[in-house]
Amino acid sequence: MTQLTGQPTTDDDVVHLTVPADGGYLGVLRTATAGLAARLQFALDEIEDLRIAVDEACAMLLAIATRDAELDCRFAVTDDALTVEVTVPTVRGATLPAESSFAWKVLTALTTAAAATAADGRATISLLTRRASRY
Repeated sequence: MTQLTGQPTTDDDVVHLTVPADGGYLGVLRTATAGLAARLQFALDEIEDLRIAVDEACAMLLAIATRDAELDCRFAVTDDALTVEVTVPTVRGATLPAESSFAWKVLTALTTAAAATAADGRATISLLTRRASRY
């Protein structure tokens, strides 16, 4: 399997979390994000930026989620990066904010790369953050 990073991962490098699509559960995803980024030895400011980006991505998805939906979150860990993919079933006709929107500006400012797809009644936002080089 190849991620947004272009690097192969194995099942041992992937963490899956599923929570109700409710803002009250976003703390679980933020905490998991911070823990995995800390495991990769991200700097504190990098961890906080990624937590904010995951929160923003989830907020975008919650706005278009079906009633009683679940938010599926997949964390892929490589040597120097963390990719987070958040997916939710969407209401009919739902669209994600445009890439020119403030929400997307936040995502692209806080991560190395961000992408979104919406098809077949599901929307996914993928975030890639690479650890800054330490020399």
